[in-house]
Amino acid sequence: MSEQEALWIKRAQHGDDSAFENLVESYQKPVFSLCYRMLGNVNDAEDAAQESFIRAYRHIKRYDPNRPFATWLLSISAHYCIDRSRKRRLPTISTDALPAEIIPDRSLPDPERELHKQEKEERIQNLMKELKPTDRAAVVLRYWHEYSELEIAEALNLSVSAVKSRLYRARKSLAVAWLASEESTAVNERRPHESPAF
Repeated sequence: MSEQEALWIKRAQHGDDSAFENLVESYQKPVFSLCYRMLGNVNDAEDAAQESFIRAYRHIKRYDPNRPFATWLLSISAHYCIDRSRKRRLPTISTDALPAEIIPDRSLPDPERELHKQEKEERIQNLMKELKPTDRAAVVLRYWHEYSELEIAEALNLSVSAVKSRLYRARKSLAVAWLASEESTAVNERRPHESPAF
C-alpha cells in the first residue's frame, strides 16, 4: 500500500468524502472487473460495483490497516456478487457487451487469431457459469486478479486449505467440461456424410 493510499484511507475513516472518492477512482476498474466476471453483464456489474463501494464507505471505519485494502474491498465485492448470483442464478458473462478494455484492438494484423481468442474466452465464461458462486469467485480472484491462496482465503472468509480444495475442484470441473465441449465442437463440425472415425 502506498503512503498516499494509506493517507486516503485514514482520511476516509475520519469522514473525508474526497479521500474516499480517490479510493473509488483507484479501485473502480478491479472492482468492476470482478463484478463483471461474477455477474455476467455490464449493467449488473455496474450496479454491483456501486453497491460494493457504498458498503465499503459505510464500513470504512472497520477496515483493518494491517490487511491489504484491495483484499478488503474485493472481498466486499465478491461476497455481494456471490449472494446476488445465488439469489438470481445469473449467467457468468454476456459477450454481447464486453467492456472496452476486453474488446480486441481492431488494428491488429491477424483478426482471425483475435476471433479465435474471443471464442475461447466466451467458451471459458460459459463453462464458468456452471461453477458454484464461491468457487467462481475463487477462480476469478486467482486467475484474473492474481491473488494468492491466502489473499483469497481472507477475501472469502475461508481457510487456505478450503481455497486450495475449491480451486482444485473448479479446475478439474472446468477441464472436464472443456474437453467435453471440444468433443462436441468436433462432432458438430463434421459433415453429415463423414464417418465419426475422421
